[in-house]
Amino acid sequence: MFCHNADKLNTNRISKNFRFLLSSQLMIDFRSDTVTRPTPGMLDAMMKAKVGDDVFGEDPSVNQLEALSASLFGMEAALFCPSGTMTNQIAIKCHTQPGDEVICERLSHVYQYEGGGIAFNSGASVRLIEGDRGRITADQVKESINPDDVHKPCSTLVSLENTANRGGGSCYNFADIQSIKEVCLQNKLKLHLDGARLYNALVAKNETPLQYGQVFDSISVCLSKGLGTPVGSVLIGTKELIRKARRVRKIFGGGMRQAGFLAAAGIYALENQVTRLAQDHAHAQQILQELVKKDFTGEILPVETNIIIFEVKERFTATELAAKCKEQGILVIAISPSQIRIVVHLDIRPEDVQKTIEVIQSL
Repeated sequence: MFCHNADKLNTNRISKNFRFLLSSQLMIDFRSDTVTRPTPGMLDAMMKAKVGDDVFGEDPSVNQLEALSASLFGMEAALFCPSGTMTNQIAIKCHTQPGDEVICERLSHVYQYEGGGIAFNSGASVRLIEGDRGRITADQVKESINPDDVHKPCSTLVSLENTANRGGGSCYNFADIQSIKEVCLQNKLKLHLDGARLYNALVAKNETPLQYGQVFDSISVCLSKGLGTPVGSVLIGTKELIRKARRVRKIFGGGMRQAGFLAAAGIYALENQVTRLAQDHAHAQQILQELVKKDFTGEILPVETNIIIFEVKERFTATELAAKCKEQGILVIAISPSQIRIVVHLDIRPEDVQKTIEVIQSL
């Protein structure tokens, strides 16, 4: 009797989960580019992956992904991790000592969305800069460096984010990054890049990974956003940094075993799904052209890549507008009481964009 009831509960649970999955697939989901599903080609690569125990350094697919990622940026080594938060936090841990200070823009992911990890994991404080759409300048960095004073924490690390999520997917001009690097060199600071959507910036700006590898001491690149893998991020840097990072990853609980099935998805993405990011950017522009016509739309941050952030006014609150869109099969997210974020990704087809435009026109 007990087993029968347990089986019935499991069946109901599976049925409920299936119905939820089916309903979510019928929605056009703009909440984030983290909602993507592997393409058929990626799934095939995952199924055929050669695997081993990565903690022993014996997973050939993980080793291949790490070598590929490092070579693309002209850097020495890389480390595969479960998430971009982990790669960022490992980098900060490796670059700082307890009591040091990290300089970053006030809306940076490393500060806003990583659970206070800078303080919890590294025992470091943060100097926040009021930037322009998530971007900071060399002069601002220079002004934020603490003097050599026992009353002050030691400024040791600058962290940039490109593209800047809360800046509406804004991109740095590479010349500005080079200027920040000069300030870091002059003041013996390390420079880290949260490159969760770096490939969006590279495509939008017609830049190369090699340029970035020449200026940053460490780079975190998410594979699970616009590149479309189910899980994973790589941290890229010198051999010495990655040796230290591997130990920190173990402490953080990030050591994975037969991770090659996931790494194979990353290899496939880097080899096949980078240039197509331009389509996401084009789709974002199409949606933008309809939003600017609406009376409920206030300020819209400049759209450079795949993210649209706009102010909602008059007839709706952000939450009300998100609910109206959901009623018509479109998922967006209210990121504040007055702002909506739309993120375009590889699961958004041209016909989805057209339907979205029609819904916007009807509101």
